Amino acid sequence: MSANPFEALGLPERGDLTDEQVRAAWRKIAAATHPDRADGGDLARYTAATAAYAELRTGWSRSEALADLREARGDTTPLPVIPAGQAPPPRAAPPRPRPGNLLAAIGQLPARIRRGRPVRLLVRAAVAAALSLVVLQLIPGNPAAPADVTGLVLWFLLTGRSDLAPPPGQ
Repeated sequence: MSANPFEALGLPERGDLTDEQVRAAWRKIAAATHPDRADGGDLARYTAATAAYAELRTGWSRSEALADLREARGDTTPLPVIPAGQAPPPRAAPPRPRPGNLLAAIGQLPARIRRGRPVRLLVRAAVAAALSLVVLQLIPGNPAAPADVTGLVLWFLLTGRSDLAPPPGQ
C-alpha cells in the first residue's frame, strides 16, 4: 500500500486537481478492482484507492496531503501559484450587522416581514408559542421548562430569518 494518495489513484501530485478528476480516477480503479467483480477483484488495490479517495476528495484535503508529502520529503521550495481562473472564488461571509445599526435593523423589520413570507412567519410563531405553552403545562415548575421555551424561541428566531425579505441594499 502506497503512502502517497496521489500515486494510489494514478494522479499527478498537484494541488489544482478538481473534485471531478479525483472522483473519476477513483471510479476507474474501483470498477477494475472491486471485490464483487466476477474475477474477485484486487482487494488491496481497491482498499488503497478508496483510502486515497477519502483523503483527496476535497480541495482542502488535497492541499493538506500535498503539504504532508512535501514535508515528508523535506522539500522546502515554494509551491507554484495556481492561476486565479482555475481555483474557485472564496465564499464571501454574509454581512454581519454592526452594533450601532441594531436600531436600524429593528426599524426595517416590519418592511422585511411584509415583503417576505408573512404567513409562514406567522405559522412558525404560532407553532413556537403553542409548543411553549404545551411545555409549560406538561412540566410546570420543572427547571427544564425555561430551557425548553428558550430552545423554541431560538428555533423561531433562527428559522424565521428565511421567511424575511432581504434587507434593503442586499
